[in-house]
Amino acid sequence: MIVELVGTAERMLESQKFAALYAQVQQFYACQMQILDAHDTERWAGLFTEDAVFELPSLPEPVRARAGLAHYVRAGAQRQRRAGRRLNHWVGMLDVQPQADGSLRTRCSALVYVTPSGGGSKVLYVCVMEDVLVRTRGEWRTAHRRVTRDDLA
Repeated sequence: MIVELVGTAERMLESQKFAALYAQVQQFYACQMQILDAHDTERWAGLFTEDAVFELPSLPEPVRARAGLAHYVRAGAQRQRRAGRRLNHWVGMLDVQPQADGSLRTRCSALVYVTPSGGGSKVLYVCVMEDVLVRTRGEWRTAHRRVTRDDLA
């Protein structure tokens, strides 16, 4: 009976630890997407590791390093302004898999909404986002991101 109680307590503790980790990752993505949608390019790029790799199906080569990420997002924001529209991102259906090295492998759905100036929003892309997250100075950072889109599968 005591062994059974200890096992149950250990499972509950592990479950609570994972729930706290899962909530941290959800908060990380909420913050990251809000910063992206606000076009705060340097701050957004700062949520990636220095040597991050970002793979997008619409680009011939991955975007590399924080400077490359900031440049990519800055250029996208300028294109949106010229087109008179705004993009917003929503992340859901998050799966978090802790790895033995302390990193996390995540997979989630990401919806990209477009809102034309004075118009209603509509879904532009339905994506799957797969990341490797690592701890850097006590904070989660994206080391690798691979995005696939349903319309390019």
